[in-house]
Amino acid sequence: MELEAHVHETIREIPEREWDALHGVDEAPFLSWAWFDALERTGCVGEEAGWLPHHITLRAEGALLAAAPAYLKDNSEGEFVFDHGWASASYQIGAPYYPKLVVAVPFTPATSPRLLVRRAEDRPALLPVLAETLRRLVERSRLSSAHVLFPTEDEAAALAGSRMAHRHGIQFQFENEGYGTFDDFLGRFNAKRRHQIRREMREPSRQGISITTLRGAEITPEIVDVMFGYYASTVRKFAWGRQYLNRAFFEEIVARLRGREGGAGAGGVEIVLAREGRRPIAGAFNLAGPTALYGRYWGASEERPFLHFNVCYYHPVEDCIARGLRRFEPGAGGSHKLVRGFAPRVTHSAHHLAHPRLDAAVREFLARERAAVRERTADASVAFR
Repeated sequence: MELEAHVHETIREIPEREWDALHGVDEAPFLSWAWFDALERTGCVGEEAGWLPHHITLRAEGALLAAAPAYLKDNSEGEFVFDHGWASASYQIGAPYYPKLVVAVPFTPATSPRLLVRRAEDRPALLPVLAETLRRLVERSRLSSAHVLFPTEDEAAALAGSRMAHRHGIQFQFENEGYGTFDDFLGRFNAKRRHQIRREMREPSRQGISITTLRGAEITPEIVDVMFGYYASTVRKFAWGRQYLNRAFFEEIVARLRGREGGAGAGGVEIVLAREGRRPIAGAFNLAGPTALYGRYWGASEERPFLHFNVCYYHPVEDCIARGLRRFEPGAGGSHKLVRGFAPRVTHSAHHLAHPRLDAAVREFLARERAAVRERTADASVAFR
């Protein structure tokens, strides 16, 4: 069977029904055709944003066998796998680092399949094809490199077996170990830590604050306005903050991927909202898949003790337990999550660098970095227990 690789400058060149029928898409809302289309339609990706769609499909006799979301980049913003040092080293040896090619979901540091396939059993055989396709695209377009960001562990291992460099990162995530209730989850902590968490969880109620998860028709245009305002205000608070998304994206993606009311089996956009009386004071924009919850954006109009922990951690964990979800990824960074029950987990990426000297230097660095990540993960796991 002869495979043909194609590059698409917009997701709309790939039929929505074909894309969404691929295995892996249903694991997370941000892998859906609608998600990528909304990013394009609202201008969150494109030339001005430095994310030019370059989606890859693999076909045989016209039939779609696999696809990967990909972008040409002239910067390293919004990737969360930091390679600024590599760019600097590349320029020092006289090799421009940009543009480069990334296989990724823009602005989303969440692990999920990066090669979407018609049949799950074909993924192992098609991953080396993806690696070779990336090498050819780099050579043909005279790019510096290609990067696959936040693939699954199995995908990363297969790409490493196809001569791509393998990078490790670390995040703190909640794993549902079959807890029946939140009290079952608290049972893993010592008495002092249980008391501290319960005290933090009581604080909003003591202040007259209620916290609920909104889905479906509960996410009104007024709630979208509030949540976008929280997102934008959080970005403005930090010197390193970047507003990658606009109001139009929030409106469109909520309309297209609005989670169903009722909780169990729901998927799509969900908003955790904290209210004092009827007045919203804080919120989190989350995405729910069939087995995992992904925390994305948070903000507040007022600073209240432990409000962030309740909106972004405790309430979603309690919700995951009630719904039987297996995992909650609250986002990148934050070792403070460790003492609140989030275990250290290794994240992965795979990299092809065209320049031999840069490739050798990066591989040497990655060997040291992987060892450091393993040590840090082991140390954090001891603290977690």
